[in-house]
Amino acid sequence: MSQIQLPLYLPSEENKQMTLTQEGALFILHLHHKDNRFTTEFCRAILAALQVVEDIFLASEDPVDMALVTVGQDKIYSNGLDLMHALAYPPFMDTYLLLLKRMVTFCIPTVAALNGHAFAGGFMLALAHDYRVMRSDRGFLCMNEVDLPSPLAPGMTALLRCKTTPVTFRNMVLQGHRFTAKEALEQGLADAICPEKEVLDKAKALALQWAPKAKSGIVYKQLKDEMYEEIARKLSVPYHRLAPKM
Repeated sequence: MSQIQLPLYLPSEENKQMTLTQEGALFILHLHHKDNRFTTEFCRAILAALQVVEDIFLASEDPVDMALVTVGQDKIYSNGLDLMHALAYPPFMDTYLLLLKRMVTFCIPTVAALNGHAFAGGFMLALAHDYRVMRSDRGFLCMNEVDLPSPLAPGMTALLRCKTTPVTFRNMVLQGHRFTAKEALEQGLADAICPEKEVLDKAKALALQWAPKAKSGIVYKQLKDEMYEEIARKLSVPYHRLAPKM
């Protein structure tokens, strides 16, 4: 395997939609493309970043501390899917579902640093992480499909159901409720909240707290594979088989 030079700009040096860096045991994936809406290119770039991190993890000869932090920019973590792209390019949805599956079963601890709004697809990506740190002074978490309106694929619904309580799940999906940081903390959607300027540092600290769990090697992923078996199985169903029914 050729040595990857970090920082790594993705999808390319000329088209910098995100940047992967390393700080000791931590890998930081900074999403900084407009409001971080998901297109096929954007999803593939995140998948490429995850592959780089996984390759480095698997190449380690001895057990190592390691964790991944993702963060957005300004007042937005991610505003979700680029709906025009999704409609124009049907294979996109399979790429997005693969991204969720990859993140929810990733081989090392993951923390989402929610610097601002996380809506719909962006919220689901955040929930696919192991932990979340949310900005307390501004920003909402929201699944707004009921207001678009737009259905949820079974794998998406499985992810939301597994990561929330029944009441939170109901309010999230059927009401399109916008969760404040305080509500997110109270209802388990966030593990910590803090002012915007502290979000990334708090997320790094949380990642460092759990990075030693990566020393279990492939067991960490195996445990998540079992924990989230239903999510992974339903996210693996090709979207084109579902679309006529949705």
